[in-house]
Amino acid sequence: MSREMDILLNSIWPILKAGLLVTIPLSLIAFAIALVIAVLTALARISNYKVLRWIFGTYVWVFRGTPLLVTLFIVFFGLPKLGITLDAWTAAIITFSLNTGAYASESIRASILAIPKGQWEAAESLGMTYWQMMRRVIAPQTVRISLPSVANDFIDLVKGTSLVASITLADLFMVGQQITARTYEPLMIYSLCAVIYLIFISILMVIQSRLEKYASKYV
Repeated sequence: MSREMDILLNSIWPILKAGLLVTIPLSLIAFAIALVIAVLTALARISNYKVLRWIFGTYVWVFRGTPLLVTLFIVFFGLPKLGITLDAWTAAIITFSLNTGAYASESIRASILAIPKGQWEAAESLGMTYWQMMRRVIAPQTVRISLPSVANDFIDLVKGTSLVASITLADLFMVGQQITARTYEPLMIYSLCAVIYLIFISILMVIQSRLEKYASKYV
């Protein structure tokens, strides 16, 4: 067996393991929190309260207008200057949750605004409260409309987790960097990382497609 093939075969499991134990869990946790943030932000930005609209609008403006890597560095390397020291996992979850939440909130807000006003008026005429109207009429349609965009935000989040290698979190990409440093085979190892990312994303795209079909029929 050639040296290159031996390195390749011995690298697959360590990189895949890091993806399964770090990249995917980190993405799922951050996205779950981001969804909560996104829904609250979207509702705040369409509310009648000017202060809420301003606060959450500023939040979206800041996180959509700054590079994710810069934000990650501020949270992990910058906050200790203020006496706030976070481990790499916590810093990554906070950063990715806030960043993805800002983007996803725009998709959700746009989806809510896309629902015809007549449906709001019809729900009101039936005597529904605001929250009943949101739960029974608006939310199901919002899920169906926003699902493709929000799913794409999740896929971007999974790919974006490669940045955590810069704050010493041993994810898929950082393990690839460590192996490259030992073997001096950057093309082969980074290509392997790319293939594993592609497999993860392809699986997510299949799940996204099925969710969209389910939503179009039942939601």
